[in-house]
Amino acid sequence: MTADILLEMRQITKAFPGVKALDRVDLKVRRGEIHAICGENGAGKSTLMKVLSGVYPAGSFDGEVVYDGQPARFRNIADSEHRGIIIIHQELALVPQLSIAENIFLGNERGKRGVVDWRETNHRTEQLLAKVGLKEPPTRLVDQIGVGKQQLVEIAKALSKDVKLLILDEPTAALQETDSRKLLDLMLELKAHGVTCILISHKLGEVRYVADTVTVIRDGTTVSTLDAKAGLSENEIVRDMVGRDMTHRFPQHERTPGEVLMEVEDWSVWHPERAERKVIKNASFNVRAGEVVGIAGLMGSGRTELALSIFGRSWGRDISGTVKLKGQPVDVSTVQRAIAAGISYVTEDRKSLGLVLDETIRFNTTLANLEGVSSRGVLKRNEETRVAERYREALATRTPTVFQKVVNLSGGNQQKVVLAKWLFTSPEVLILDEPTRGIDVGAKYEIYTIVNELAAQGKGVVIISSEMPELLGMCDRIYVMSEGALVGELPAAEASQERIMSLIVND
Repeated sequence: MTADILLEMRQITKAFPGVKALDRVDLKVRRGEIHAICGENGAGKSTLMKVLSGVYPAGSFDGEVVYDGQPARFRNIADSEHRGIIIIHQELALVPQLSIAENIFLGNERGKRGVVDWRETNHRTEQLLAKVGLKEPPTRLVDQIGVGKQQLVEIAKALSKDVKLLILDEPTAALQETDSRKLLDLMLELKAHGVTCILISHKLGEVRYVADTVTVIRDGTTVSTLDAKAGLSENEIVRDMVGRDMTHRFPQHERTPGEVLMEVEDWSVWHPERAERKVIKNASFNVRAGEVVGIAGLMGSGRTELALSIFGRSWGRDISGTVKLKGQPVDVSTVQRAIAAGISYVTEDRKSLGLVLDETIRFNTTLANLEGVSSRGVLKRNEETRVAERYREALATRTPTVFQKVVNLSGGNQQKVVLAKWLFTSPEVLILDEPTRGIDVGAKYEIYTIVNELAAQGKGVVIISSEMPELLGMCDRIYVMSEGALVGELPAAEASQERIMSLIVND
């Protein structure tokens, strides 16, 4: 291995019961570079990093890992961290009820003879926070800062362990654009100080912004290694990821919306804990049959709160206003009544709120409509299986069986199971909150195709998304939300990122 190669993974093969997750994968990472790993959900990216970091210990896979010129046989994460390899997972490993300082030095406490030296701990924390550009006191609880700042705490924690190779798995998946850019700039700054980074990301614009090299993995094998600084285009990466050209990121559609299907009039919602705060301010909007309507806005603008309050008053208090379906007022005071009225909601947080991860695809698919697979209060297991199989085939969910646990599926396939769950309730209006968050371009295209099919069936679809290209590429009309109020409405032909941002900032 040449001196400028920090890491080399050779012919890595990792199998689980019934599936080969990695098949002779090769990876070379140069010292001091940012190396991006791209691929569809389920391609094997995270599995490869778990092999590297010792989550899957030496002996549980085939192949060879050479790190800093020496063979590496890590038995656990502590072994890899001892060598300066730190991985930050998409689901952050922070304790919300502990302070920033306590989180950074958890398991690595500063002190002597079993007594923590808080003065040194807080002083060292201040130094680390300054390095990552985070202006927060060391004593602040983690649950009092936003997700973007929590990502910076994770990186500060990595720096406290003398990191040489920093692995970031989808670090910007839950961040808004400004926080994402700060994090990417921090990666470039760490690179300038000699830290090597591996970035796993579906956001190809971000990959092109920071990466020196891109390795593409498809179906558990290495497809290509590309020089990102040689004018690499997103289409080249996408082609290697999905195995085909994807000139059009959004499926073609021609829609002719019908009569107004759902109307929300003068909708207001107050914060459930802060009595003085009005979160949704007299919002009114409508959705036509066969129409896809978008809701744009920055994080914190009230988009999710609006959707949740309409869907069975799942959020907020002192809710007022009217919801009409096909011209008639409907009762949406509980989730059950909202479903019965014909409204369903796909949450932005599929892992915590959308799915029971330790249960099967079959269990999750029918969960919101058990009456549909029951007789006199008794579940009909065969019918439940038939329903789950029908949606597995209709949505092209990649799994050998509906008895597979959802936790073992890729993000894109998990999202399809969430969709199946709500489609089985036969909604007239489906509200999709960040429907493609954390999934790759191939899986996104499949989700978009499902949305188009629903619209073609005469359903009304509402898409809440932080990705403006998604709204512009999929929606017939776009409402713009700012600080709890709907501040504008644009037909697709007149909408642009600039016009949407203008409405937001000029509110």
